[in-house]
Amino acid sequence: MTGFGRASFQVAGVAHEVEVRSVNHRYLDARVRLPRLLAAFEGDVRARIQARFARGKVDLGVTAAPAAAPSARLEIDLAVARDYLRAARALAADGVSSRLDAGTLLALPGVSRFVETAVSAEALREALLRATDDALDGLDAMRRAEGAAIERDLLARAAEVDRCAQRLGARAGEVQAAVRERLRRRAEQLRQETGIEGDGRLHQELVLAADRLDVTEEIVRLRSHVEQLRRIAAEGESGKPVGRRLDFLLQEFGREANTIGSKGSDAPIAHEIVELKAEIERMREQVQNVE
Repeated sequence: MTGFGRASFQVAGVAHEVEVRSVNHRYLDARVRLPRLLAAFEGDVRARIQARFARGKVDLGVTAAPAAAPSARLEIDLAVARDYLRAARALAADGVSSRLDAGTLLALPGVSRFVETAVSAEALREALLRATDDALDGLDAMRRAEGAAIERDLLARAAEVDRCAQRLGARAGEVQAAVRERLRRRAEQLRQETGIEGDGRLHQELVLAADRLDVTEEIVRLRSHVEQLRRIAAEGESGKPVGRRLDFLLQEFGREANTIGSKGSDAPIAHEIVELKAEIERMREQVQNVE
């Protein structure tokens, strides 16, 4: 399922952006890109993704503001500065001309230095994971909206499959009756032409024909699969992963359709099977997008 989420946070005065995207994928494929300062927490971020999603190719990246660096403060070593001043005064007392102002003093080695602001690892981790959760919330909201649209489409197609199964059942019954009547007439014609009674053989042929053309079990199973699809879709509304179960169930849809098609013996049934398989294939394509 597709989606996008974004959040931001600050670490040591530097702004960071978290962006996460997902596209359709049969399984969960999570990829995480973090700057060097945050690289130690990649496992924690990946675990956050795995806890929220079961399918999809999810890419999460964290970037710092361009040309940014952690804030630093100026530290002055007063003891070293005093040592320089005492040395300058001693030189002046010995007749050495020496003039040491503040600017010159600060430029001397060891007097001043910039120190980067220290940030605890736990503070870094908390800020990153809080922003990660916010970005994943946005992604999840988009995926849920897409999921609701897919659910409506699946249920509409499932209803059409159910109607198709009803039409196939009705037509199969008509075909069975027509075949039985055709066999009966053929047997009567042969009896009149040959004078041989063949009621036993006729009964056997009628039974075999009925068995070959009977799709009652397949129709019942197909309609049962439709009801099961509706129940699984309802479970998905609570956030429970259902994509793989639906994928497997639609394979069973296809098997029943193939069996009904192999037993069908007239053009209307063949045309109905084509429409049935087309609907099932559209449903299978949609299910690839469902978590």
